[in-house]
Amino acid sequence: MTLPETIFEVHDISGFPVVRTRPDAARPGYAAQWEIEMDALVARGVPFVIVFDGPRPEETHEDRKRRGLWLKHNRQRLGALCRALISVEPDPMQRTALDARSAMAEKAFGIPSRVVASATEAGDAARAALSVP
Repeated sequence: MTLPETIFEVHDISGFPVVRTRPDAARPGYAAQWEIEMDALVARGVPFVIVFDGPRPEETHEDRKRRGLWLKHNRQRLGALCRALISVEPDPMQRTALDARSAMAEKAFGIPSRVVASATEAGDAARAALSVP
């Protein structure tokens, strides 16, 4: 069973189980599509990781609220399959700040979070997270 790539606009699933976000897809109102994609990822029943690479656009209050509610209601389902959230941030100072925010999100949603300096490090972190049973 494969994930139908045609429904995925917010996430790039071509390298599944490594799922990459598309930063340019985070336009106002994107949370509805994000929910559809997250439901599809979880329904697959196969462990995966999500990699954030590139600029992180500011999302609207409504999108943030909607995603937060989905995460709250699906914490257990998502936590059972999403092995890690990995962010790429080459700038050391911004990486430190993002690491602090990621630690808070990890505590809130129960999904391990890593902030790395490069795409190569993200690939290594993804492989390591997926190798953990």
